[in-house]
Amino acid sequence: MAAVAVFGLTSVNAQEEASTSGFAQGDVFATGTIAFVSESTGDVKDNGFTFSPKAGYFVSENIAVGVALGYTTTKSEVPNVEDYKTNMFEAGVFGRYYFTPASQFSFFGELGVNFESSKEEQGNAEAKANGFNVGLAPGISYFVSNCLALEASFGVLGYRTNEPDVDNAESTDTFAVGLNLSDINFGITYKF
Repeated sequence: MAAVAVFGLTSVNAQEEASTSGFAQGDVFATGTIAFVSESTGDVKDNGFTFSPKAGYFVSENIAVGVALGYTTTKSEVPNVEDYKTNMFEAGVFGRYYFTPASQFSFFGELGVNFESSKEEQGNAEAKANGFNVGLAPGISYFVSNCLALEASFGVLGYRTNEPDVDNAESTDTFAVGLNLSDINFGITYKF
């Protein structure tokens, strides 16, 4: 009887391992993050929303390439002052190198390049800017089922340039290295 129980547990474990096999060459996946932030200090209120989907394809056993989109909107409300709004749109490409793609738990490094366009509004005044950013970030992926994985990326090594859309404007160039709570992103990955 004990042999049957051990065989049954071994069979269940083998099926679970096979059903959470990770990624392989030719796999297609969709991932992304959604975030909402609300902050208030006295009568001053700030709200923000971000939606950033990605889709990728494994061109080899360890390398995935893909496209990324992003939309962020923020609004600041200050009493007796007109609301301040910012909208930003991003579109770009990324590449990932997975260190253990065929396992349930894997590490990856992601390099992304994005074009960005933003618009700031306060009352009748508006300012537009365009730029691009390049970022490198490590991450982890954990499959909870055959098609669904939880994902986290953290830290950033990046460069961003942003130039206002006005005559004779100078660009703002930023180089950043960081690891703080604002640099941690959690997401869900679906493998097709």
